[in-house]
Amino acid sequence: MEKLIFIVPCYNEEEVLESTYTKLDDLLCRLIAGKEIDKESKVCFVDDGSRDRTWSVIQDFCKKNNRVRGVKLSRNFGHQYALLAGLESQFGLFDVYVTVDADLQDDIGVVSEMLLRHREGASIVYGVRHDRTSDSVFKRQTAELFYRIMNKLGVKTILNHADFRLIDKNALAEFLKFREVNLFIRGIFPLIGFRTANVYYKRKERELGASKYPLKKMVSFAWEGITSFSVKPMRLVLLLGLITFLFSFLLIIWVSISYIKGLVIPGWFSIMIPIAVFGGIQMICLGIIGEYIGKMYSEIKARPRYIIELIENK
Repeated sequence: MEKLIFIVPCYNEEEVLESTYTKLDDLLCRLIAGKEIDKESKVCFVDDGSRDRTWSVIQDFCKKNNRVRGVKLSRNFGHQYALLAGLESQFGLFDVYVTVDADLQDDIGVVSEMLLRHREGASIVYGVRHDRTSDSVFKRQTAELFYRIMNKLGVKTILNHADFRLIDKNALAEFLKFREVNLFIRGIFPLIGFRTANVYYKRKERELGASKYPLKKMVSFAWEGITSFSVKPMRLVLLLGLITFLFSFLLIIWVSISYIKGLVIPGWFSIMIPIAVFGGIQMICLGIIGEYIGKMYSEIKARPRYIIELIENK
């Protein structure tokens, strides 16, 4: 039987943690009783620098239940880095790792099916939503747009998959070889290869607390994924430059013809519009180039991607 551990990143989740702990512990007990996993299987909560009582609650869980581990980061590093910290801190100690968000909107009832797919030979099992009816129309449309853009840019992602997945120790070993600072985990796992499988489920409504991914963070996350895995935006800059050059060339021809025919009318309009258009295009291009240069700067510095302050129940 395989030793399993749940990796649960948490940021200001004190309202929902008690319910999450109860459900995960009950699931562990059922899986152990059914001889689907080893009795040494555990749950690891990763506190991503929460400002509420999240870490105190996790410590209480660790004191009363030796199946619970706690990892406290020194500050808020972000969801992807909290996931990484949980996986890396437990590497080599378990056979399979299941990552799931603390709100448990992802249906942990399909973990048994994930384990079955793993026993059938899959090293990575993706939890995939078979519908998005629980989302607002705006969120559903923007999510679909995100996946379409990523695929158009050549970034391989799993449609309607977030961070609910099962990973075996071999896949995790390869994942941890990716050392980039600009981390987009759901884009890395498809690069690893190995045999994969999908398990489908319906996402639940959040029971308590507020989502930790408002629109601003969602847009930032999408941009991080695009610029971390594709150079096509840079190629679009080149294309935009060529189009601008062609337009400028045509504009010169038009102005020259108008001048020869004596049709030129003095005025600021014909001067300001080209300046505004070309100036705007140049700033957009410089912004995109600057984004990539900034990422290169972050990678070259190679600072720690996270810092662990404390681990409970090692």
